[in-house]
Amino acid sequence: MSGASIAPDAGAAAYAGRDDGTPPAAPSQQPLADDIRLLGRLLGEVIREQEGDEAYTLVEQVRQLAVAFRRDDDAQADQTLKNLLQSLPGIMLVCVVRAFTYFSLLANLAEDRHYIRRRVARERGGDVQEGSIEAMMGRLRAAGVAADRIARTLADSHVSPVLTAHPTEVQRKSILDAQRAIAQLLTERDDIRGHGVAGAADAVLARELDANAAQLRGRIIQLWTTRLLRMSRLTVADEIENALSYYQTTFLREIPRLYASLEREMPGHAVASFLRMGQWIGGDRDGNPNVSADTLAYALKRQSEIALRHYLAEVHQLGGELSMSNYLVDVAPALQALADRSPDDSAHRRDEPYRKALSGAYARLAATLQALTGGEAAPHPVAPQPPYARAEEFLDDLKVVEASLDSHHAGALAAQRLHPLMRAASVFGFHLATVDLRQSSDKHEAVIAELLAVARVHADYASLDEAAKVDLLLRLLDDPRPLRVPGSAYSELARGELAIFEAARVMRERYGRHAIRHYIISHTETVSDLLEVLLLQKECGLMRGLLGEDARAELIVVPLFETIEDLRNATAIMRGFYALPGIFDLVHRSGAEQDIMLGYSDSNKDGGIFTSNWELYRAEVALASLFDEFAARAPIKLRMFHGRGGTVGRGGGPSYQAILAQPPGTVRGQLRLTEQGEVIASKYTNPDIGRRNLETLVAATLETTLLRTQQSAPDAFLRAAAALSDASMRAYRALVYETPGFREYFFGSTPIREIAELNIGSRPASRSGGQRIEDLRAIPWGFSWGQCRLTLPGWYGFGSAVRTFVEEAGHDAEAAWTLLRDMYRDWPFFCTLLSNLDMVLAKSDLALASRYAELVTDTALRDRIFPVIEAEWHRTAQALSRITGEGERLTNNPVLARSISHRFPYLDPLHHVQVELMQRYREGRGDAVVKTGIHISINGIAAGLRNSG
Repeated sequence: MSGASIAPDAGAAAYAGRDDGTPPAAPSQQPLADDIRLLGRLLGEVIREQEGDEAYTLVEQVRQLAVAFRRDDDAQADQTLKNLLQSLPGIMLVCVVRAFTYFSLLANLAEDRHYIRRRVARERGGDVQEGSIEAMMGRLRAAGVAADRIARTLADSHVSPVLTAHPTEVQRKSILDAQRAIAQLLTERDDIRGHGVAGAADAVLARELDANAAQLRGRIIQLWTTRLLRMSRLTVADEIENALSYYQTTFLREIPRLYASLEREMPGHAVASFLRMGQWIGGDRDGNPNVSADTLAYALKRQSEIALRHYLAEVHQLGGELSMSNYLVDVAPALQALADRSPDDSAHRRDEPYRKALSGAYARLAATLQALTGGEAAPHPVAPQPPYARAEEFLDDLKVVEASLDSHHAGALAAQRLHPLMRAASVFGFHLATVDLRQSSDKHEAVIAELLAVARVHADYASLDEAAKVDLLLRLLDDPRPLRVPGSAYSELARGELAIFEAARVMRERYGRHAIRHYIISHTETVSDLLEVLLLQKECGLMRGLLGEDARAELIVVPLFETIEDLRNATAIMRGFYALPGIFDLVHRSGAEQDIMLGYSDSNKDGGIFTSNWELYRAEVALASLFDEFAARAPIKLRMFHGRGGTVGRGGGPSYQAILAQPPGTVRGQLRLTEQGEVIASKYTNPDIGRRNLETLVAATLETTLLRTQQSAPDAFLRAAAALSDASMRAYRALVYETPGFREYFFGSTPIREIAELNIGSRPASRSGGQRIEDLRAIPWGFSWGQCRLTLPGWYGFGSAVRTFVEEAGHDAEAAWTLLRDMYRDWPFFCTLLSNLDMVLAKSDLALASRYAELVTDTALRDRIFPVIEAEWHRTAQALSRITGEGERLTNNPVLARSISHRFPYLDPLHHVQVELMQRYREGRGDAVVKTGIHISINGIAAGLRNSG
């Protein structure tokens, strides 16, 4: 992303390379330079107008000093900047923070627009982009994969991005709406420039561009004068509403367009609805006491309302478009019957069967909206009708319309609105997205123990060993009698957990079976953890028996293996679970699907970046092999659910490459992965970019399923990875868990305390409320390191691992380096991991990190730990360069390299101001203004980094 000053004149100079050392824009990048220069100028004008010349000048002064600090390592500029910031009142610091935060938001919009612009230009030039549907289909055709095989694979596939909440990302809808309006104006500006002609029209073109700039200025005024933050602590309802905004702007329309792209590539073949959305918000209770049965019900009610109102609007528009008269055209008998059943008896429409049929569908949808959500349709239906019982009934009515059009030479009318609506109804149903339920295994054990004690089945379930627990749970699962004793008093925990299961049963009955399908068990460590959730399902009517022919479980019990130890035990746990009497047949009768969630975040916090990835790789291979064994008895689909975060340290990085790097034979058309943090906003705020990101998930899943061989990596690669993992984990744990004072250093040098104390988000930063590294949730752990620009979880330990690996090779050191280079060239797993290390190192900044280290009040501790981190950073960078052969970071990713080189000089001021604000807060000078400034700075830095969540 290009950078420009807030100030108009300096901004132009900066972008041109005359102020911050960045190179001039290449011709292909000039439109981006123009957009950022324009947005920077307009923002500067707004700041000067709204805040005065003093504020405007201050913002520019801070920018220039920060640039000097970065570009020249200027000690005088560093001290001058510190003195300046220390002298400013809090209100002025907040003004600076707001200025650079808004610039980050605007620059992101410009970069997104340029991405779309370049993609369109490449496609029109015949250059199909990697990861697109077109490129994927081209590769499959070149490999001789027939369209009917692709269609069969899709019919057996399940791909689902799952949106999850994040403590710092949720922006107010007013801010999101303003950003979307600016994005639309940038699109219109491209249209104006594209339609311009030479000669007399130049004056007209200039006027149109000026008018567009005036509208942009108005929207920037709206942004500047709209409160960035909520006045009260974020609630689960806030998080739900934020997520729903992406369905309204992106998913409801762009997912049908993605399917249309597949249909164009496979004419004559039906494309099954394999891509569906998932959601954690409202159902994820792990560590979040604010999630309850009520939030689950609210989430699904609001989701249903969003889906139904979309259908109502589309049916209303469709009725206006299908105005054919039966005086002029014939219709299919089924369509006529649908029209005859319609309550629309207007004389104006008596000869318009399509309109009458759609009026009837609209009336039934309106009744469905009322029944499921209590909402009223606008406009009101012509007359009351019975609601649809299921989304499939609505889809059947649309199919009648489609069939009539097709059979009477009017099929072309279906493409614009009817087909997307039919696909939306198929994908989103009346539930919009599948809401996952999640809770920690220790909570389930506590509830089971209480139920058994009150029922006098066992006085102390928790004291039983694992074998005794399993025996007791199996016996109870096949006992039709409930455990609850009427009239008995149960704890708040037991009542709340049971209420979730009860609500899940009701929600599935109300919104359809896809509304809730998965129950995720955090900290799955034993077989009994899985059986306990089955027993809770049985207690609430979601499971019927265990050994009988009619035994069924409504929810897929999904173990979440998070820590290194959990991942190593995953296969043994699943083998033990399926070996129990009745379990295999129960799963097979219940749909023959088994999701297994793999936690990137906690495994990284536990063992470091390389070991986390390696143990995930090993666990996937072993689990796939286990389920291949089961196939001899009966097939059960194994679906890996990847718990990825925004940062590389939490499994982040480009999704396309990550999926292609999965072990051979572990995808097989089945994939779920979490999307959270700034990643959701950067991927899905813009509809075009949203569709592109969804395409990469589909393309990578199909390519991995249909093109990748089942052959494992060479043994030499696997042995080397195991050795690197052992050495990397030792180095990582030596720092994080074995270095005296490291916890104090972490809490002193990062904003983790502020994230925890300022109530950013609806979920506590620590599971236990304490300050042990082990108890911290992985999101604030990784996020805090990103804020101080060390990004430590994304690279620490790799440099030491390579050094140990080469040293242990002794005289064969050069052969060891050659092996590592071969692994990088020929093994997608290793190549992708190193590519992500490359990215995270490029986004780190030791100079800025040293500023945060100054916040550690114990200077001896700071002087002992920061040099250790710094030395490992250099070891990792050097190892990476020697393996890849690239001396500079991001040599193979010039787009990101250019983005970083231009963007980061204008992100630096936010860091400098954040350090000053944190210093004041920790010294007890944390008034409301300082707290606001810290919160805005956290959001601004996250927005600038774009994948820090």
